[in-house]
Amino acid sequence: MKKIAVIFSAFFVLTAFTTGVVTWQNDDPHSQLGFTVTHLGISDVSGTFNDFDVIVKSAKPDFSDASFELTAKIASIDTRVEARNNHLKSPDFFDATKFPSLNFRSTEIKSAGKNKYKLTGDLTIHGITKPVTMDLLYKNTVENPMSKKQTAGFQITGTIKRSDFNVGPGFPAQMISDEVQIKADGEFVQSEIK
Repeated sequence: MKKIAVIFSAFFVLTAFTTGVVTWQNDDPHSQLGFTVTHLGISDVSGTFNDFDVIVKSAKPDFSDASFELTAKIASIDTRVEARNNHLKSPDFFDATKFPSLNFRSTEIKSAGKNKYKLTGDLTIHGITKPVTMDLLYKNTVENPMSKKQTAGFQITGTIKRSDFNVGPGFPAQMISDEVQIKADGEFVQSEIK
């Protein structure tokens, strides 16, 4: 009996300090990766990357320890104007043939209020990697009534400079703003627990 109690106690101690890491993946129909620039200093022009994947891993239900990894295909850029899309894919801007994807891998997450975080990571665009910090809002986790799966919602906003990544160097800021506003919204489906 004593031996069983010792084994039970050891099991309890081990499980008390072992937390499962949950993996979440973006639900494509309910996720969007968008950007906005200012044209001629007077008009905002927005676009999206329509083909992207995001993996979130977290052991805590409030995602305060979460890591994010994103890959987006440059060829999926969409600004609602085909000629502009093709120009953005060209060597004048993203050079999609040579650099087919943009990537982000988080390196740090810090609390910035209830369900708000500062998410820092390495962003790679046009073959150049730079550290960036974005605002992350965790919206909630609910059970999707259709799929019966746990689904978490996030919004990421922030600003990057295209000059940091040598995107469109032949187009001055007076024509196309150097600052690019980023806004991503997504639903993430729980896919794995380890």
